[in-house]
Amino acid sequence: MSDLLSGVDNLSVTETKSGGNDAGRIAEVKAWLASQFDAAGKDVPEFEYTPRNIAHLYNLATVSQAKTQAANIVANDFRQKAVEYRAQAARIREILENVGLAQESLPSNVVSSAQVLADVANLLNIRDTELSSFLVAMGDLSLRKTGVEEKRSKVQKESKILLDYTRKAIARLTYLKRTLTQLEDDVPPCEAQMENWRTNLAVMASKERQYLQQYSNYKSLLNRVGYNQDISHGMLVEMAEHRQDLEKKTKPIMDTLRSYQDLPPDKALATLAIEDKKRQYADAEKYLEDVLHSALTTTD
Repeated sequence: MSDLLSGVDNLSVTETKSGGNDAGRIAEVKAWLASQFDAAGKDVPEFEYTPRNIAHLYNLATVSQAKTQAANIVANDFRQKAVEYRAQAARIREILENVGLAQESLPSNVVSSAQVLADVANLLNIRDTELSSFLVAMGDLSLRKTGVEEKRSKVQKESKILLDYTRKAIARLTYLKRTLTQLEDDVPPCEAQMENWRTNLAVMASKERQYLQQYSNYKSLLNRVGYNQDISHGMLVEMAEHRQDLEKKTKPIMDTLRSYQDLPPDKALATLAIEDKKRQYADAEKYLEDVLHSALTTTD
């Protein structure tokens, strides 16, 4: 059936309105279907004879009839060859009987050897028992054997390569499985560590917000007290040094003032001394203010 379908594919299906309703084609198709189903012992199924179906079945019938005719020709040829081979065998048998070499008169070992020779000839696909034919067939068989051995050697090499690849793949798979198991074992500690880091991160974020709030508060406080970027550590150190110098300068005055506590209780002298020391103390304070003012002015 596959040959018939391939034959139909190779034919060009021509469908025309005039040929679609051709009664002759329909009759040929019906006759062909009846012959095919009768050969199979079945009835032709009912179906609608459309132009497309008729064209397809007609082409199928044409291909089937052509192949059937070709098969009949080949079968007749085989029958004719069989008749000729039987006639030739009868002549050869007659000749052998005339020379006393009939199969019945031959020893059993000779008959067995001849049968073996015939089987070998059939196996080697040769039509005669000539030595040259056997040699040619054996040479061809040797060549085929050599080709098979070469293919076998090539396949064995490829098999070894594939086996090596398979072993490496198995070793790699084993390593990956072991790595996967190790990673799965490392998951719980890592998750605990990640949870700890997450907690620490939350604490750090809270501290960051707290520090930012404190920074904002301190910045506002510094703005209220008049702090600016020009007041640096070096300036504060310089002012501290000036303060120490002033303290050194005012220390003798303070010591003198303390010594006046030991003066005799003369009210007039004490009053004059106190007024003098107040004047000196006021001058020292004014000097200190001038120094601080000059330092701030220099910084600005």
